[in-house]
Amino acid sequence: MIEQRVRSDAGASSFMHELIVLFKMRIVVLLLFAAVGGYFLGTDGHPEWTALLALFVAGALAAMGSSALNEYIERDKDALMKRTKRRPLVTGAIAHPGWVPYVATAMIALPVLVILPFNWQMALFLAAGAFVYVVIYTLWLKPRTSLNIVIGGAAGSFAVMAGGAAAGKSGDPGVLALAALLFFWTPIHFWALALVYRDDYARAGIPMLPVTTTPRTAAFWGLLHGIAAGATAVAMALRPGLGPVYFLPVLAITVALLVQGAALVTDPSTRRAYRLFHTSNFFLAIVLLAICVSTLLGVPWPTL
Repeated sequence: MIEQRVRSDAGASSFMHELIVLFKMRIVVLLLFAAVGGYFLGTDGHPEWTALLALFVAGALAAMGSSALNEYIERDKDALMKRTKRRPLVTGAIAHPGWVPYVATAMIALPVLVILPFNWQMALFLAAGAFVYVVIYTLWLKPRTSLNIVIGGAAGSFAVMAGGAAAGKSGDPGVLALAALLFFWTPIHFWALALVYRDDYARAGIPMLPVTTTPRTAAFWGLLHGIAAGATAVAMALRPGLGPVYFLPVLAITVALLVQGAALVTDPSTRRAYRLFHTSNFFLAIVLLAICVSTLLGVPWPTL
């Protein structure tokens, strides 16, 4: 009896793990965090918790559905790459995957249709983010051009815009700046990872920039995008509501990001690429956290 219960618990735990991988929950959390950053900018630190909950639920479902479609479409190429060969649609852990595209599409469509009558801009940005990630990036650009992630990064920007729209302020300059920051940030983040797994992408025939050019050239172009992302992050401190509580940590992590980016150009090794990848994660997390904390506290710049 106890042994059967242990096996049942282990099976349930394993199935939950496979679903977490299928729906790319780490990426979903990052996109939700970006959407929350856009929302807090739109509300100037006065959030309405029902709207925030709606953003969480709708954003999570749309992002999870998009991620599952991405894995379903790319399952054959995933089997060729060390980084992705243990995904459940590759290993057969999900034995009958025919349901995946239908459920995933419903996870995108249903929240969009539910929100559409109440907030058409939020619904539009949720749908646009899914369309860019699944159709523009996964199906069209990723197999064809080394610029795939540059355009595909707009999916993260649409998450920010959905957050701004949830607050009724999708056109707010701060929301637009954060959306631009996500667009600039994505290449330095992903090209660093692609440098680590350069052989994987070459084996799968995916023309990521580090595959189609030299590692140093790829690192250089990543650094340029990092400079644009860092400059945008620092410049956002001029927005009312983002005072020293925002500026000081963001300046520090921006310097760290650019130092790591420059180091990778000098020495485009796997070790430095992995370090830059992690630093880019910290950069975005600190920017978004600083936005939320600063707008809530409302500490202004000192007057002279």
